[in-house]
Amino acid sequence: MPRRLPVSRISTETPALAVFTQPGSGARFDWGLTGAAELGRVCAALVVVDVLSFTTAVDVAVGRGMRVHPFPWGEQAAEYARRVGAVAAVGRRQVTPDHPWSLSPAALRAAPVVADLVLPSPNGSAISAAASAAGMPVVAACLRNAPAVGRWLRAQGYGSVDAPVGVVAAGERWPDGSLRPSVEDQLGAASVLDALADVPGGLSVEAAMALAALASTPDVPAAVRGCVSGRELVESGFAADVEIAAQVGVSNVVPVLRHGYFAAG
Repeated sequence: MPRRLPVSRISTETPALAVFTQPGSGARFDWGLTGAAELGRVCAALVVVDVLSFTTAVDVAVGRGMRVHPFPWGEQAAEYARRVGAVAAVGRRQVTPDHPWSLSPAALRAAPVVADLVLPSPNGSAISAAASAAGMPVVAACLRNAPAVGRWLRAQGYGSVDAPVGVVAAGERWPDGSLRPSVEDQLGAASVLDALADVPGGLSVEAAMALAALASTPDVPAAVRGCVSGRELVESGFAADVEIAAQVGVSNVVPVLRHGYFAAG
């Protein structure tokens, strides 16, 4: 069960612009690319959560020994893969017997292991690629490895006011490109925050409220299956991806993004 939430106090004298970085706390929470940019300005480490499916796919691929290069969604991913000597993953419906690597965790479980894989996506991968430019450690977290990620962050000394952790839920996108907050990513982020709930710097109000969602969700796998994103994948024929993503705490892999790719931390 999630622990009681230690919420850090935020001074009302904090400057208006700086307040968006949730100062005075050891673990902070926000959404999407813009939230990652804000937290990335001040945090010592950033955790990206995109449960369906980027960070789950990263967990599976890194767990099999692959280095995963994040890249925004688009046709340029194949060219980037050629430049770095990697294989470029394709869309779920574009896989062939000769090219079985895609954003599908189930496909990556079965595909041959390659040394380097470029894994583009419009949400988690794009956020990770942008965050890597800031030079801080970026960790890929999902429901499968959230406890392991929390343990690793604490062991590295992150979670104080001087070395805060930013946890970013990637979310999905509406057809107009705007952010659609998603149940699965809030639960994934909350699972990481649960492992950080008693860090020395405490949780920001935003992080504490995100964690509260976990306490009110008695069956996390069922919530992932039943949420909009989960149902969308199931109805599209990718129920196996949802089942893999809905597994809680089954992985000890901690994918850390350094030198342009995720590898075991």
